[in-house]
Amino acid sequence: MAFLELNHVSKSYGTGKDRVNVLEDINLHIEEGEFVAIVGFTGSGKTTLINLINGLHFPDAGEVLLNGKQITGPGPDRGVVFQNYSLLPWLSVRNNIRLAIDQAYPAASANDKNSKVEAYVEMVNLSHAIDKKPAELSGGMRQRVSVARALAMNPEMLLMDEPLSALDALTRGNLQEEIVNIWSKDKKTCLLITNDVDEGIVMADRIIPLKPGPKATLGPEFKVGFERPRVITAINKDPAYKKLRNEVIEYLIAVGASRQSTTDETYTLPDLQPVIPGRIQWRKKQENEKTKFF
Repeated sequence: MAFLELNHVSKSYGTGKDRVNVLEDINLHIEEGEFVAIVGFTGSGKTTLINLINGLHFPDAGEVLLNGKQITGPGPDRGVVFQNYSLLPWLSVRNNIRLAIDQAYPAASANDKNSKVEAYVEMVNLSHAIDKKPAELSGGMRQRVSVARALAMNPEMLLMDEPLSALDALTRGNLQEEIVNIWSKDKKTCLLITNDVDEGIVMADRIIPLKPGPKATLGPEFKVGFERPRVITAINKDPAYKKLRNEVIEYLIAVGASRQSTTDETYTLPDLQPVIPGRIQWRKKQENEKTKFF
């Protein structure tokens, strides 16, 4: 039994003619302590997939199991790092993380809670900014707060929904390394959703493409065998890296082209003519002339 299991999972939205089948027959097994990246195009259903795991959505068919138990809603056993940080702007770094700790450890003393806050803030190297509010932080610092908040609940699994896509390339690269370093301390089971193949190679043990929707399903897995820590400027000289990267990208391009060819439709446009202002006045005059006789 895998730590996380999605067995024949399908998910759709809408009803009747407006029904859209987003995911179909998703089968995914992740072992405890494993770091897996799901890579796919924008709009392919990656966020829907992660929402099924964090308990915000429920499948139309199939089952989602965590540690052998069906997921019935959100819970502290799954920490989530969102793309848009999701920090409360009126609270400091300290208090944003304290909120998570209050939920996870309601019976702990105030001193224990404060110690946990400081420990997780230090873990993401933000001790100097612990009393600052999100507006006073850079994008990379805000995302580190989001990571610290998720980890502060001591979840069994960490879910990351394109957490670095809004950052510049330099900050993104630095934060990739920081997240992996944090993960390596206790190696919680981790699922990363991303549209960046390089990010998957730097961070994950396995990369699994999500085919473009509708009716998106998972493609073949690609194992990442490079030793950690992985620095992209170092491993990009390795022929094995280039081979793996090209294989994943070529697969995504192929399934994208295949999906496009099967969804192309032709449309007959109506025969519309431009309306000329002078002609409008002429029509009004003709209408006025007609009304004189009635």
